[in-house]
Amino acid sequence: MPVFHDPKTSIGVETAIGLMDDQPRKPVQRNVSLVTAFPLLALPWFVYNILAIISWVGGSDANAAYNAMTQVIVTLPMPSPGTQWVIQVGDVILLGALICLFFELLKSTKSDKVAIINHSLSMMLFIVALVEFLLLRPFSTSTFFLLTAMILMDVLAGFIVTAISARKDIDFGA
Repeated sequence: MPVFHDPKTSIGVETAIGLMDDQPRKPVQRNVSLVTAFPLLALPWFVYNILAIISWVGGSDANAAYNAMTQVIVTLPMPSPGTQWVIQVGDVILLGALICLFFELLKSTKSDKVAIINHSLSMMLFIVALVEFLLLRPFSTSTFFLLTAMILMDVLAGFIVTAISARKDIDFGA
């Protein structure tokens, strides 16, 4: 390959595009950050817990948490005659959980230390949510069941994607 030099800079083309670089690249060190390892689905779980516990402690009714989740936030008219779209508190929590699940699935494609910590924390969050759903009355609602199912999908997706990417990294000898 002929060497072409720029008379103004006296830098060869090979040097400019990195072909003549003799120095090895240093690996980028990433610190384990609590923010990146934090499971995002803990946010809607936390919101539901706060609302359920406040309604459970403050309400005399056994169905206080259910009533809090079905409380209407806004009613919007729809184009079809006589139809109203009723948006409840539980609907907003589930929408937030879906958005968090989307970003969790994006985060699950990485297979570094932070991702493993994230998967472990998501698994602990799922266990806590499952215990709450099975044993505590304020958490036995369809909204919390769907939130728990989303946490399970995050755990499964994280472990499956990590296992597939780790399997691709293994070199099998013949």
